[in-house]
Amino acid sequence: METITNVISFLPALIKATPLTLLLTATAGIFGLIIGTLAALARLSKYRLLAWPAFAFTFAFRGTPLLVQIYLVYYGLGQILPGTWVRHSFLWPYLRDGLWYAIAALSLNQASYNAEVIRGAIQAIPRGQIEAALSIGMTRWTILRRVTLPQAFRHCLPVLTSDLIILLKTTSLASTITILEVMGTARMLQRQSLLIFEPLIAAGIIYFAVVFILTRIMNVVEFRMTRYRAVRA
Repeated sequence: METITNVISFLPALIKATPLTLLLTATAGIFGLIIGTLAALARLSKYRLLAWPAFAFTFAFRGTPLLVQIYLVYYGLGQILPGTWVRHSFLWPYLRDGLWYAIAALSLNQASYNAEVIRGAIQAIPRGQIEAALSIGMTRWTILRRVTLPQAFRHCLPVLTSDLIILLKTTSLASTITILEVMGTARMLQRQSLLIFEPLIAAGIIYFAVVFILTRIMNVVEFRMTRYRAVRA
């Protein structure tokens, strides 16, 4: 009974930290989708000057742990930037905060996975649709904007949703660079209360609730974007 009471007592502090976790997830998710889409298009390019750097980017970020990437971005840039012009610019009040380094690392990591998912979805589009669009006078840019990308996003939306949920949970690694999101707050509560399990249980409840709500929202989005499949069936 005491354990349950302690868990409940930790929930308000963790709920206050939840918006920061959501900010990390939303920001890294948006940037990850944009960068991932560009990387996917670069990988599909016939120009090696675009394809090879995109391949190296996805291979490097998918092949190394996210925690290592966070440390490299935070401690690496944290040592380089103070000795440059950035230290005396308007950017420094923002760049000295660990939040921006966490967003950068999470965004790049998410982009590397999104790039492969989107690339596969683009390649799955029947070649006949592209040829039909070309036959009626569409430009390559118009085909990409009105045919290729809309269909690709519909096809890979379930996978992108799963990756977004994984991103939400991996934001807990941001606590390793002094960011007090849900997991960072849970660790702070551990030190203050000298309790180990109760803050972690409370954090798990918060993550479970947020994942449940996010899953329901994405299910609605997926249904609205793929209604034509149900009508066709």
